[in-house]
Amino acid sequence: MATRDLTIGVIFLIQTLVGILGNFSLLYHYLLLYLTGCKPRPTDLIIKNLTVGNILVLFSVGIHNTMSSFGWYHILSDSGCKFFPYVRGVGRGVSIGTTCLLSVFQAITISPRKSRWAALKGKSHPKCIVPSIFLCWVLQLLLNVLSPLFMTVTLNNKNITNRKSFGYCSITRHEKSRDFLYVALLSFPDVVFLGLMLWASSFMVFYLYRHKQRVQHIRRTNISTLTPESTATKTILLLVSTFVYFNTLSSIFHIILGLFDHLSWYLLNTSLVITLCFPTLSPFLLMSRDPRISMVCFAWIRNIKSPHV
Repeated sequence: MATRDLTIGVIFLIQTLVGILGNFSLLYHYLLLYLTGCKPRPTDLIIKNLTVGNILVLFSVGIHNTMSSFGWYHILSDSGCKFFPYVRGVGRGVSIGTTCLLSVFQAITISPRKSRWAALKGKSHPKCIVPSIFLCWVLQLLLNVLSPLFMTVTLNNKNITNRKSFGYCSITRHEKSRDFLYVALLSFPDVVFLGLMLWASSFMVFYLYRHKQRVQHIRRTNISTLTPESTATKTILLLVSTFVYFNTLSSIFHIILGLFDHLSWYLLNTSLVITLCFPTLSPFLLMSRDPRISMVCFAWIRNIKSPHV
């Protein structure tokens, strides 16, 4: 086994273990909030869906490429080369769509009552979440169905001159026009979601700036100028900023991988490492910014130590 394969395998393994631990810990904390009777927020369902998308990406990219890097590629088969890339595409797409939904939802939540979005606020606002999540899943399940049809194990193909290699898996080469059309088809939803995220983030930054100006005259230290909406908005802005940074890099690599025929080892693995960064970091970011989690954990520990309380 080459040193570079061992190194990248360890990186994949660490990212996968840390990411899966973080995402399942986030789901456990939401279960804990439910068991302790905490009132759920409308955004909790969106974050749970984001966590599921993250787990799919970590499972497909992390486990698949860790096995390949450690030389366990003989375990892989044609079905593995079809299944893992498909799950990765669906999980990545769901993660993008859910983050977009989270940012737009929060932008509508904090919008003034006299704005054009006032009709979406109130009771009809949370009811849009479930249909939006359902449409996101259907869209990604359909968009990513083409790629696995042409993916097979490289070792099973003696004639690889007409195939594009992705390590231990390869795909049939097509005309440049078809590759460009397929990349454009997959990238179009990402561009739309990214545009909506940037619009919602710009609106939230503007809102926070105006809110800071309104409370600037309050100087007494015993009065808090941060509302729960402002805290949630800052958390989502931090999450979206992290997502946009890593997703922009990942999208650039995906476009390059889709358009070029000869892909280097470094290009392939750098793209995969960047793809795993957001699913690994996002659950810890969300847990560190949710005050309910620390409060419930403290109460849970206190009740264990003092059952009579």
